[in-house]
Amino acid sequence: MADTQLMTIPGLVDPVPLPRPDLVEGVTPREDGRTDLIGLPKKRIAELFASAGLDAKQAKLRAKQVFHWLYHRGVTDFAEMTDIAKTMRPWLAERFVIGRPDIVEAQHSTDGTRKWLLRTPDGHDFEMVFIPDADRGTLCVSSQVGCTLNCRFCHTGTMRLVRNLTVGEIVGQVMLARDALGEWPKGAGELTGTMAGLDDDEDEGSYSADGRLLTNIVMMGMGEPLYNFDNVRDALKLVMDGDGLALSKRRITLSTSGVVPKMAQCGEEIGVNLAVSLHAVTKDVRDEIVPINRKYGIEELLQACADYPGASNARRITFEYVMLKDKNDSDADARELVRLIKQYNLPAKVNLIPFNPWPGAPYECSTPERIRRFSDIVFEAGISAPVRTPRGRDIDAACGQLKTAAEKKSRAELDRLYEEKQAALN
Repeated sequence: MADTQLMTIPGLVDPVPLPRPDLVEGVTPREDGRTDLIGLPKKRIAELFASAGLDAKQAKLRAKQVFHWLYHRGVTDFAEMTDIAKTMRPWLAERFVIGRPDIVEAQHSTDGTRKWLLRTPDGHDFEMVFIPDADRGTLCVSSQVGCTLNCRFCHTGTMRLVRNLTVGEIVGQVMLARDALGEWPKGAGELTGTMAGLDDDEDEGSYSADGRLLTNIVMMGMGEPLYNFDNVRDALKLVMDGDGLALSKRRITLSTSGVVPKMAQCGEEIGVNLAVSLHAVTKDVRDEIVPINRKYGIEELLQACADYPGASNARRITFEYVMLKDKNDSDADARELVRLIKQYNLPAKVNLIPFNPWPGAPYECSTPERIRRFSDIVFEAGISAPVRTPRGRDIDAACGQLKTAAEKKSRAELDRLYEEKQAALN
């Protein structure tokens, strides 16, 4: 059983999640005494190599080489690092490890959506989802185990918040998805000391999302990313690093329910696209379905959107709006949404999300006719308002449905699935 305590939450709508007390300078301790390198930047890897006995110049060079193998090549075994001396590889393996989140269960939807139930080293479960489309493939990444925002339409919001995910656990989701999709570059991969040039067997396209299945990342999984800001920032920096995963910031979107004090910092320090879970245009309704609105109201939230660094017509802010029957879907609601966007002069688009039902949900989905009418009103005002097609409903992978299977299956059943997965890997 997991032994991490539930995180102390000082208030209903203003939680201040605590970091894991056992983390020191980003390093997750392991029972075998080795250090997991996933989640660490080049500089920190070099520091660890130096503290393990390498001189400063050697540590810096080896860190650069290992970083490339970890984040660009996706290797999980030091023996595969062919440009590092054979005598050096056992030295690395004795002291360090290349981790991935453990897979408890993997599910495939009839529409191609894939969902993974993952497990942290301290025994907590969380989920990630891959959504393929004709012209892109989007990975929905979690930032916390559970959630504390209690959005009433969201199944994930009915969970208790356990803890923040670490940098390694966040970036590890992206790496695990690339493992599953077979999307690491092929080729010899041997590097010079300066790491100049590319292999004969690969071209510059392997450094981009072009031609790949996984092209986009959305921080829209379990948890509120801005309540785990430092770890999310550091993980996304690794994802965007040109020497590593090399995914453009224009292909990454961070979704927040409205943690206003962190929004400007997000734009300045991460610089990715912003999505805001709006879901209502009046105080009373948003207070009910998105309780953080009682702390940071609509006007304050929209002003923070107007001030978001980098927002422009080329990089519009996305407003997510779940369609709830007779709650937020009237013509008047649509017109008020238009008025607010224009009042704050926001470069925006609106994603209309048909409500995805779950057992015990207090709402129903708006009718298709009502959703179309709402979309038409917004669109006629010159604002894009596409209706999102629900994906992965049959495996509870659709928007608002993520809730770890730990709360849907017995612990014994989950442990059995986990043990079967581990046995298959050994």
